[in-house]
Amino acid sequence: MDELLRNPSPTAPRPLHFSVLRVPFFLEPNYDESKPYEESNRDRLYKKWGGAEGWARQKKRHNMKGRGIDAGIPHFNLDRLAANSMASHRLVQHIGKRFGLSRSEALYDRLNVYYFVDGNSLNDKPLLAKVAAEQLRKDGIDIGEDEILVFLNSDEGREEIEMALDILHNQLGIHSIPQFIVEGSTIVGGAAGWEEFVDIFREIEDRGEVKRGPIFAGVLGVDDETLRQGSHVMARVA
Repeated sequence: MDELLRNPSPTAPRPLHFSVLRVPFFLEPNYDESKPYEESNRDRLYKKWGGAEGWARQKKRHNMKGRGIDAGIPHFNLDRLAANSMASHRLVQHIGKRFGLSRSEALYDRLNVYYFVDGNSLNDKPLLAKVAAEQLRKDGIDIGEDEILVFLNSDEGREEIEMALDILHNQLGIHSIPQFIVEGSTIVGGAAGWEEFVDIFREIEDRGEVKRGPIFAGVLGVDDETLRQGSHVMARVA
């Protein structure tokens, strides 16, 4: 996205901007939501891949370090606390619907550091509320962590996430991440390089319109105005 926003086509019919919706996905759907965390990620991965050697082979095969660097994560904390992630998914969706997708994307980036680098649990609701309030204040939104914690301790947003997961798994057949759905129809796998995305976005830019809107906006409760405002837009020139 940054490549197109920094270097727009001079012949494009209109400026391109992006509206990113983060569709929830649970790597460990059976984790107990009542527990602050279930285990260390090291233990989770060693069990999944048959020990340290099996995990090392898997990490090398999928270039996890390189993909992390590309995503702005210089170092993965292997001993981060693995937990049920419903609370963090609900939080990101809530912030996007209430304050706009650019704010939810900023929070999403902050939570990547919070979890992958700092190793904190995605089900530590008081800490999630603190981090979210700090991030929103950076964006000029004064909201107390107590208010965010009230939301996290409720069930608001749960039904939307459960419906989105049903579409993801049972209608689209997606059972692994990352996956990207462009224009509500083109599914691009996580192994794709950035050049493939640039080609797809350039074609849309030259066309001047999208073929289809996001298929998850309705079920996640994201309204048209929020989509129009976008999550990543071209910087305005004074």
